[in-house]
Amino acid sequence: MGTKEDVRSRLNIADVIGEQVHLTPAGKGRLKGLCPFHKEKSPSFQVDTEQGYYYCFGCKAGGDIFSFVQNTENLSFGDALRKLAEKAGIQVEAKYGEKSSRDLYEVNAFALEYFREHLGGPALDYLRRRGLSDETIAAFELGYAPDGWDGLLKRARTKGVSERQLLEAGLLIENPETGRVYDRFRARVMFPIRDHLGRLVGYGGRVLDDSKPKYLNTPETEAFRKGELLYGLDKARTRLKDGGELVVVEGYMDVITMHQHGFGGAVASLGTALTAEHAALLERLGAQKLTLMFDRDEAGLKATLSGLDQVLGAKFRVRATSVPSGKDPADALLAGDDAGIRQALAGGLDEVHYRVQAAVEAHGLDTTEGKRRVLMQLLPRMQNMDPLDEGAEQMRTIACEQLGIKPEALLEWIGSKAKRRQLTDTHLAGMSTHRAEEDRELSLLRQLLVDPSLRAKLDGSTPWRNESVRKVMLALLGSGATGNNDTDSILDLFRGQPEEQLLIRLLFEGRDSGSVSRANAADYEQKVGTYAAAAVDDIQVSMSIDAMRAEVDLLKRQVISVSPAEQIGVLKQIQELQRAIEAEKRARRGMA
Repeated sequence: MGTKEDVRSRLNIADVIGEQVHLTPAGKGRLKGLCPFHKEKSPSFQVDTEQGYYYCFGCKAGGDIFSFVQNTENLSFGDALRKLAEKAGIQVEAKYGEKSSRDLYEVNAFALEYFREHLGGPALDYLRRRGLSDETIAAFELGYAPDGWDGLLKRARTKGVSERQLLEAGLLIENPETGRVYDRFRARVMFPIRDHLGRLVGYGGRVLDDSKPKYLNTPETEAFRKGELLYGLDKARTRLKDGGELVVVEGYMDVITMHQHGFGGAVASLGTALTAEHAALLERLGAQKLTLMFDRDEAGLKATLSGLDQVLGAKFRVRATSVPSGKDPADALLAGDDAGIRQALAGGLDEVHYRVQAAVEAHGLDTTEGKRRVLMQLLPRMQNMDPLDEGAEQMRTIACEQLGIKPEALLEWIGSKAKRRQLTDTHLAGMSTHRAEEDRELSLLRQLLVDPSLRAKLDGSTPWRNESVRKVMLALLGSGATGNNDTDSILDLFRGQPEEQLLIRLLFEGRDSGSVSRANAADYEQKVGTYAAAAVDDIQVSMSIDAMRAEVDLLKRQVISVSPAEQIGVLKQIQELQRAIEAEKRARRGMA
């Protein structure tokens, strides 16, 4: 058996590091190159071939041939030693616990031969119906676990593989009451799962009918830790050498079908959202760009947001997207929608914009309650005041724009635990930059209280910002009466509620006649009515302009995140809205 020193003496550190770093001479016994552990434009990474060490003068990373392999490939020392020993043609003795992991790889390889041998009939028909070619089926080593309780177990007995080994690999299940053992995977299409180094660590199995569970994975073993594994990464990691993008999708078939159609960066988590371990592994492997492509349903949204949470500390750019058709990638490609996948990958939203969009779509911005829920959902991501966290600052900026909130008011609220617990209508109103719009709404309500018959001027489509105004307007416009008693009925409707005081105040403001004499009362009432009618027209025009300006602002923010083809349409909408705004302004001048 060889030793660590035997391995070291057989290998040249420059040759090993040179497989990943382009090295050039830097003096006697020295080579230099761009550091693989941090981004740099001029080389500060050096290798001393005589002493057998490397060191980076930039990030201070250093070590020997074993630590280099450990750090660049995310391996334990034992795995790095075995990898280099294999390269050197030396067999090293495994330490306690290491041999069991290697045994698991070998037992899984034995099972793969059995599963591959039985792929045919309905299982092969299923894969072909899903659009997979024979070449793809072979490349991903797909197989089938036949129906029956002990097919794999019987094969193992003829090959000298023990029940204990199969149990440790998760290929058998033991009944705790009877002690009977039987095959874990039965009547399932089998997906071999390899780690990023290509080692066979476990399986995923899918039924051909509607029985449950639809998918079944290898249980946690010494080799199979699903929170650290990404299906397809052994193939997709080649994209990382050239700064290529990885695309995280939901299922095995999504990965396989995307690879077949040329999207070779596809990987999938094993029934979980991304984990911090996934993010650490991808960062260690040098990932620079990551796109999360999940379904648009609630589960897909939850998985995307959870995945975004896990990659916050990673040093790669992450985006979120979904297939425009709403299908999963495998079904979209089966239907011939390759262009839809390309469109999704070309577009997508960065982490911050995706979170804001998800919150707005879930709760809306038309009501105070919707705004409250949006703010509370975004709060965990907004509250980090570290100046180096550009995402938190960007989210606060976008939140202010989308919700019409003053930046200083948002910061004050975030810093106040009391306000965070009780974000009332009053708080939101005080934070709002839309006071002018809400003042116009109050003015309009005041005029309608002066003369309820003027409500005929409204078409019922106005999106009220002020929640109290919205409630009163719904009641007022829903009333069938047009006489003076109409105002009384509205007051009765809101008696004892917060809106009652608002209505009384507006009534006093709208009918402040001062010391008008009885002789002049009729003339005064006529003037008030004339003014109210003109004011309603003017206020509605102002509110229409405000609404269109808000839509223009929204479109301007959207135009940077859509594809070039879509940008033309968005710009046309902006131009049309701007022309409509000018037309409304001319109309208002004509009324004056």
